[in-house]
Amino acid sequence: MTFEQDVQDATLDQLVESARGLVVPGERRILGLTGAPGAGKSTVAEQLGTALGPEVAVLVPMDGFHLANEVLIDLGRLNRKGAHDTFDDGGYARLIASLRAQRGDDPVIYAPRFRREIEESIGSAIPVPAAVPLVVTEGNYLLLESDAWPAARSHIDQVWFLAPDTDIRHARLVRRHEAYGKSAEEAKFWALGSDERNAQLIESTAGRADRIVRLR
Repeated sequence: MTFEQDVQDATLDQLVESARGLVVPGERRILGLTGAPGAGKSTVAEQLGTALGPEVAVLVPMDGFHLANEVLIDLGRLNRKGAHDTFDDGGYARLIASLRAQRGDDPVIYAPRFRREIEESIGSAIPVPAAVPLVVTEGNYLLLESDAWPAARSHIDQVWFLAPDTDIRHARLVRRHEAYGKSAEEAKFWALGSDERNAQLIESTAGRADRIVRLR
């Protein structure tokens, strides 16, 4: 990791208060969390949402825009699932733009959710009422400067890059793969292979984050 000097240590409580500081009643703000696979994005996003409460924040993960397995098979990319070109980046950018513009009496917007146990996304699974002032979105490629990712970033108020120690991140990845049915050998193969190649690309984007955080 080449950005060590820029990493800020923070507690969860401090991140909650920073997120709360983005809230403006009657307006819509979007907070993005990014980082390499295993950085803890989904866990921290869920913790922020729980701490702030459903009246204040709703979580809309980028993972809902995984391309379907049958599409990845047709594209010859199934063995690279999780890489930046295995997502519907345009669909994600359009959703983020719609969420940013949502106000007042606008109708509920429904976002997709990725279900890891079936390795597929479920459409219209996350309701986002207009009255909720903060949307928390998390995903690997929020700071990527290609395809439609910059369009999505243009509608996000702040992006925080989560940067745990590498050995902690690798251990999380292995446990995650094992929890969803991979053998110990397969879990290590994915964590140190495909996941790590994606991690190198993602970590190269850290300098474009509003802050780089190591949770303590």
